[in-house]
Amino acid sequence: MLSQTRLRYAYYPGCVAQGACRELHLSTQAIAPLLDMELIELKQASCCGSGTFKEDSWLLEDTVNARNIALAEELNLPLLTHCSTCQGVIGHVDERLKEAQSQRPEYLAQVNQLLDEQGCHPYRGSTDVKHILWAIVGDVGLETLGKKVVRSLTGLKCAAFYGCYLLRSQKQLPFDHPIHPQSLENVFETLGATPVDYNGRTQCCGWPLSSYATEESFRMAGLRLKAAIAAGADCIVTPCPLCHLNLDSRQPEIANIMGESLQLPILHLPQLVGLALGLEPAQLGLGKHVVSTQSVLAKLKNYNA
Repeated sequence: MLSQTRLRYAYYPGCVAQGACRELHLSTQAIAPLLDMELIELKQASCCGSGTFKEDSWLLEDTVNARNIALAEELNLPLLTHCSTCQGVIGHVDERLKEAQSQRPEYLAQVNQLLDEQGCHPYRGSTDVKHILWAIVGDVGLETLGKKVVRSLTGLKCAAFYGCYLLRSQKQLPFDHPIHPQSLENVFETLGATPVDYNGRTQCCGWPLSSYATEESFRMAGLRLKAAIAAGADCIVTPCPLCHLNLDSRQPEIANIMGESLQLPILHLPQLVGLALGLEPAQLGLGKHVVSTQSVLAKLKNYNA
């Protein structure tokens, strides 16, 4: 029987976590029951567009993501994502359409007409779009999270990398500040790890440039990695799988561009949480990274690298 206090979400895994970063999907599913979360996957949801749909049409971006939100509304649950890009895109659409309910009802009617033509439920603006970071900080709560820690991450120095979309896409940012965020660092401390401050923690990883200005993208990512290394970080922890792709999977190429070895592990937020909750590395997909995570495990007394 489910606990009456269990937190329930309409889970939107997104594209990257079901493909190139499968370990993010794996680790999110692994930590959810330990945090008393029930995830009901939105298997009919579509790609959010990663911010590209609006280059052709704002109406396209709004309609596609109004449908995603409506799927969660049908369950009377908040939409939960673990991708800061998905959060930025879908969350911004949600804000825009909620404003349209009072300021541009004819536009919302146009969106819902398109949804109706496809046999989809209308957007009602009755739920929230929530990144797993906000769910951990705001719904689970840091105090409760701390009580669930069974393997303190003492001795591990973690550098946060927030990603652009999580901080700057929405007008209202829950539980944090868009310029001086602290939510990731607060989670690190709750898990026993030491936050590392460095120049670049709130800047762009370079992913948006990668398809047409690859070298510039790699240099941008290289500067972020070098700054974290110089500050003494054992790893970077990010709530964005696209940032993870650029900083982890492309790190060997970045090192070639920068002309120096980097070898800095990049962890997804649910992986770090899972380590502190006592899950084993294999359960969290820590062997699936391009840059080995063995140095992270070696820093932790309760894990064998």
